[in-house]
Amino acid sequence: MSTQTGPVGVIGAGAVGQTVAALLVAGGWCEEVLIASGSGRSAAALVTDLQDMAQIVGSPVRAQTAQPADMRDCAAVVVAPRAKFTNTATADVRMAGLEANAPLIAALARSLTGYEGTAVVVTNPVDPLTWLFARASGAARVYGVGSATDTARYRLALAAELAVPVESVSGHVIGEHGDAAVLCTSTTRVDGHHVRVPVRAVRAELGARPRRINAGIGRGRCGPAGAVLHALTHALGLKDGPVDLSVDHQGAQLGLPVHFTAGRPAVRLPRLDPAERRLLAAADHKIHLACKTISHHLEGAR
Repeated sequence: MSTQTGPVGVIGAGAVGQTVAALLVAGGWCEEVLIASGSGRSAAALVTDLQDMAQIVGSPVRAQTAQPADMRDCAAVVVAPRAKFTNTATADVRMAGLEANAPLIAALARSLTGYEGTAVVVTNPVDPLTWLFARASGAARVYGVGSATDTARYRLALAAELAVPVESVSGHVIGEHGDAAVLCTSTTRVDGHHVRVPVRAVRAELGARPRRINAGIGRGRCGPAGAVLHALTHALGLKDGPVDLSVDHQGAQLGLPVHFTAGRPAVRLPRLDPAERRLLAAADHKIHLACKTISHHLEGAR
């Protein structure tokens, strides 16, 4: 792609932030990538590495360090920092970072009060932290990734179980990016035909995939970064089509399919059977409780 958007800010120079920044430089469709990190040293190091990459591949995308408050004029900001904490949870693993990451996300949001661009939140637990960033910043276009990764893993797992090409599988995982994720089995199709989903086997693989990634390379990076890039290209109007994202929908913060047309979003809730509706209500309740837990970080915001 030729340059089609203004600068994109990346907050957080960890595994996902590094991969997102590299994809942006290689993609060539934004004019500049601004990097901010809790460690100025890591931000400067990443910028140096990105400059090397841009020179080697002939990318026109410039990279430089910045502070989050300097990103107000960016077309988009990717929010991917992680507080230092030890996650010892064996269940509901993503939610374990709620208390540690909430003050960090709230502070970043306040530094971007009134932001008019697109913000994509990566930090887990992504659904309540997307809610927090949107409320603390007042920004209107705030999305969380997570459901996109879940949906991709669902299609991969089902394709493997049924021994069919993954391209033939359509289906969504909605609700929470976590243990309360809802598999939309009633509307899942293979080559347009309804199939019986082996739910237990698929759920086992959905849990096993991130554990395999973490055991081998410490943390997922390519999948989440791909989800961020998918969200950015659609939200910025470079592509049209559906993306599963965490959005504020009718007062609920949920992962749902969002269809973008020239950058304009429209939530398209899949048809759900009664069991799926109950599961989605449970996910909504869980996320609401998590949001309530961190709502004190909104005191003094804006």
